[in-house]
Amino acid sequence: MQNTKAYIMLVCATLFWAGNFMVGKLASLTNIPPMSLVFYRWSLVWLILLPFTFKEIIKNKNVILNNLPLLFFLALTSVGLFNSFTYLSLVHTQVINASLFNTAIPAIIIFLCFIFKIEKTNKFQILGLFLAVFGILSIITKLDLNILYTLNFNKGDLIMIGGVITWGLYSAFLKRKKFTLPLLTLVQVLCTFGLIFIFPQFIYEFSQGQFIKFDINLFYILIFLALFPSIGSYYCWAGAVSIIGANRAGIFLSLIPLFSTIMAITFFNEQFELFHLIGAVLIILGLFLSNREIKNA
Repeated sequence: MQNTKAYIMLVCATLFWAGNFMVGKLASLTNIPPMSLVFYRWSLVWLILLPFTFKEIIKNKNVILNNLPLLFFLALTSVGLFNSFTYLSLVHTQVINASLFNTAIPAIIIFLCFIFKIEKTNKFQILGLFLAVFGILSIITKLDLNILYTLNFNKGDLIMIGGVITWGLYSAFLKRKKFTLPLLTLVQVLCTFGLIFIFPQFIYEFSQGQFIKFDINLFYILIFLALFPSIGSYYCWAGAVSIIGANRAGIFLSLIPLFSTIMAITFFNEQFELFHLIGAVLIILGLFLSNREIKNA
């Protein structure tokens, strides 16, 4: 029964995260500036969580103050940069492309953990990383060598790779977290510090004449983003991991591009091409290899 509950929570978490790509694309098509969307999304999350977390923040203030450098870095890479990269990329590329790149995040985490000596790697993980990189290259080049020779890549694809790297950094350095905070309290703290980094992006966009139009559609978009991809996904994911563990839960991340692709084809008439399939297969094979362990003889 507990396992069934965990699987339902994992499906919900990945479905909500897939919905984030859809809303990001919808925002770009309705001229909602990406940095403004990020700023108002996390501002609303901050307001929603505050009544439930402020007592815990006061109670754990010493833990927070003693770990400020790590918390600031985690906030910068997750709230401050990943969402900005994601929404900005969707202005220039398909939902299918952006979501497929996210499948490579586990391999990127392994690479970054190796670079920063956070965890040791094995030969399967290195091979998995190479397969994931070839998968990414398949997508950004569309299997056209001329694009590789001329470096004429889609701007949105390159921006999304930046997003994948920042989430990889967040996940890798999250492994260095030696302290404990309640989940929603940690989200609130990262949201608070993340807004410090988002605000200059928002001001720059505003100075360039990109203004957000406040209407009922924006209200619905912000409510969805605040409740589902921002709070609901984190809560469901953490709850499921506590039941079945991170390794078994991790494989469910592959559902994000699956859900995103189905929704993108349905709502935006995007085309799933051969290079998407080849890229996805290589990345997912890399993901499976990355999770293999070398057993002692």
